[in-house]
Order: sequence, then structure tokens, then C-alpha cells
Amino acid sequence: MNIPSNLKYTKDHEWIKIEGNIATVGITDFAQGELGDIVYVDVDTLDDTVEEGDVFGSVEAVKTVSDLFMPLTGEVCEFNEALEDDPELVNTDPYEKGWMIKIAFTDDSQIDALLDADAYKDLIAG
Repeated sequence: MNIPSNLKYTKDHEWIKIEGNIATVGITDFAQGELGDIVYVDVDTLDDTVEEGDVFGSVEAVKTVSDLFMPLTGEVCEFNEALEDDPELVNTDPYEKGWMIKIAFTDDSQIDALLDADAYKDLIAG
């Protein structure tokens, strides 16, 4: 299982890549494996400010729909439009081409609450 050490993680199985005050967000390799074949990614919060912990969208797999939770409070400033035509990018390349949103965030202190790769490995190991 792929858990890049340069990313942050949430207990809800999202990954976060911090670059300045922009955070790129997607779901982890573990999460996409648990969901199975992803057929649709729905994000209707573009240009909205969403609080940390609130739902920013959902991901639909063949047998289930799962909510996506905001890892940091901020404005959803970009959606990965490639997922509209090719949602299975989340399955095949969850950390690069399968990213979901970019957030413009202002509260750096929320980053401290995110998990590092080792803590995330411990979480999914149960």
C-alpha cells in the first residue's frame, strides 16, 4: 500500500499536500481500495468556504457512496475537472492525477491536527 511520507492524512482517509497556503486534497490509496471502482466524484462546494470537518463532496463507487470531509477550513478554489470524464483516476493514481480539490486556507494551526504517514499507517493497521 502506498502512503507517501511527504503528505498529511486525516482519520477519514483523505490526504493533503500543503504548498504555501494551498492544500491539494484527495483520498488515500487505502480508501480507494476499500471503496472499489469509483464511478463519480461530486464536489458542489467550488468557490465556497467550508469548515474543517464538514462535507465538501462525495465519491461514488459501484456499490456505495461516501462523503468527503474537509481537512482544513478554507475556500474550495479548484476541482480536478479530469475526474468528470475519468473518475477512475482516483483508483489508478490517487496521489497525483486523482486529486480532488484545492483549498485556499488561512489557519496554519489546523495542519498540526493532521496525521503524518506513520500515524496514518498505525490508524489503518488498526
